Amino acid sequence: MQTLNNLSLYRNIGIFAHVDAGKTTTTERILKLTGKIHKLGEVHDGAATTDFMDQEKERGITIQSAATTCFWPGSVQQHKEPYRFNIIDTPGHVDFTIEVYRSLKVLDGGIGVFCGSGGVEPQSETNWRYANNSKVARIIYVNKLDRIGADFYRVVDQVKNVLGAKPLVMVLPIGTESQLKGVVDLLTRKAWVWDESGDPLNYEIQDVPEDMKEKVEQYRAELIETAVEEDDDLMEAYLEGNEPSIEDLKKCIRKGTIALHFFPTYCGSSFKNKGVQLILDAVVDYLPAPTEVPPQEEMDLEGNPTGKHAIVDIEKPFRALAFKIMDDKYGALTFTRIYSGAISKGDTVMNTFTGKTERVGRIVQMHANDRQEVDSAQAGDIVALLGMKNVQTGHTLSDPNDVGTLEPMVFPDPVISIAVEPKDKGAAEKLGIAIGKMVAEDPSFRVETDEDSGETILKGMGELHLDIKVDILKRTYGVEVNVGKPQVAYREAITMSVQDSYTHKKQSGGSGQFARIDYTVEPGEVGSGYFFESKVVGGNVPKEFWPAVDKGFKNSCEKGVLAGYPLVDTRFILSDGAFHSVDSSAIAFEIAAKAAYRQTVAKAAPQILEPIMKIDVFVPEDYIGDAIGDLNRRRGMIKSQEPSATAVRIKADAPLGEMFGYIGDLRSMTSGRGQFVMEFSHYAPCPKNIAETVIAEAKKRAEAKK
Repeated sequence: MQTLNNLSLYRNIGIFAHVDAGKTTTTERILKLTGKIHKLGEVHDGAATTDFMDQEKERGITIQSAATTCFWPGSVQQHKEPYRFNIIDTPGHVDFTIEVYRSLKVLDGGIGVFCGSGGVEPQSETNWRYANNSKVARIIYVNKLDRIGADFYRVVDQVKNVLGAKPLVMVLPIGTESQLKGVVDLLTRKAWVWDESGDPLNYEIQDVPEDMKEKVEQYRAELIETAVEEDDDLMEAYLEGNEPSIEDLKKCIRKGTIALHFFPTYCGSSFKNKGVQLILDAVVDYLPAPTEVPPQEEMDLEGNPTGKHAIVDIEKPFRALAFKIMDDKYGALTFTRIYSGAISKGDTVMNTFTGKTERVGRIVQMHANDRQEVDSAQAGDIVALLGMKNVQTGHTLSDPNDVGTLEPMVFPDPVISIAVEPKDKGAAEKLGIAIGKMVAEDPSFRVETDEDSGETILKGMGELHLDIKVDILKRTYGVEVNVGKPQVAYREAITMSVQDSYTHKKQSGGSGQFARIDYTVEPGEVGSGYFFESKVVGGNVPKEFWPAVDKGFKNSCEKGVLAGYPLVDTRFILSDGAFHSVDSSAIAFEIAAKAAYRQTVAKAAPQILEPIMKIDVFVPEDYIGDAIGDLNRRRGMIKSQEPSATAVRIKADAPLGEMFGYIGDLRSMTSGRGQFVMEFSHYAPCPKNIAETVIAEAKKRAEAKK
């Protein structure tokens, strides 16, 4: 039996932030300080370790989360054994938030990176919300304090006001912008001062500068008051005038951080190599080990809790969650977080989603796109498995003799689609294989084939998302495609309640078909989706036929009556009906429901809904009038304007259909200085003229198919 590694020395952490806040640079610095890499790669040179895709190197952004493992012995006080960090560097761009969501799902702790001048930016809010939903303990790192307009104290206020979170300030910056020299550690009252060589190891620990002493004491008192709230005895002693020891304070801060009562807050400049060591020490001191987070709940196949939990213990049955599939030259890598039990090379595991067993070919530990083979892995580990045939993101791998399922991941529906076809007719098969692999890697990317036209339709979360997919097809898989113009994923909904009846009769020799249903079709709550209920009493429609009526209505909802878009937020209530003892069957009732749908939905004042996007635009002050005028032309509703140190932030809601090509227009309007992010917010009714155009286009497509 293998021996259990000391899990108290494990930290499974993610680094997440708004695009361009310096996550990847911070990861590079961490890898350098932990001795994992010896030469620093820079994002702007396209040489960062964790950005290894061509598309990432060129655009200077992170697209897929990268995993790496490194060891930290401690900065000043060396630990007996180094701590093991499993780090996932996640993307910041909104089109790739799915990567952040699935990474947070399998992590125990996180580092939220904020830009010292940009502050709490739109994507930071989304990522923070995901981390709250996943109950992930975090420390905050305010980066880029060497930049013009950087202000640590302003960002701390934004964390309070915009995120509604409680930052626990642990260090104060010495100097700011180009004068940033280092930080003061409030617990020890010591100043860490780096020289200008850019070597992270060239620092001295000095006394607090005279002009900062008062501020240090003020923030230190706030730090202690917040920390001792976690321990009644220490609180009492503190109120009596006895200051707790640093060790006791660290225990309190750890307890409060893991309970999400507050977030230890640090600052520095990763690019200038100032302040990163203190973050690594904070990961050890305050973020939880795998055994300190609540164990994962187990579900049955319907998604209901069973009351059992996956306990972090090598002796317990094996439970693991596949959170990412990545295809490379060696085959498909299945990134897996092991929650309980252990696994060895050659073991057989059960995929609870497919109900089939799979054999683990090899187990590797990842360092970005390099790998190190290991013979076994255990609860608490994040590893990649080779040899998995039908495992997809969110599937549970389980002990085949003691099966249990973990809570699956839920992915949003795409809002934008494009049609593609291979330029070279012979590349159709190649395109199919490539797209199959890409869908397995990214659950927010979907593909459909239009049955009538035979077109391949790619669906995604935004223009950039689909741009990158087309680029990957071309470069990674060598498939050149022609791309159609982007299409919006409209929906349909009804606005009136209608009571109706439908009888399905067919008599032509042999046994006939008969089914009558009386029903009501009514609008549901926004976001409620499809709902079916039977209120039949007395057996006029026998119970065994109710599922058939449900199925008929549900399948019909995939195509609305106006333009063929899915019908949403509608309730179908079966109230009465009739059956024939010989001629009635499930299929007859299903056919009746399908015909009833076509008959009645058209009477219920159906309307077209369009996706509305939440838009956050940053523009320099000189261009604010142009930017607002442009958003108004795009049917945008301006929600708020907030001035910041370097720009004005405009929050608005606007229909996706009006936002195509926006980035190009914004850049030319602001001389390349404007930036924006956009994410799906909700569906809303279309204006009449837009709805008419959508319906006319649908009719045109239907005619063309004939």
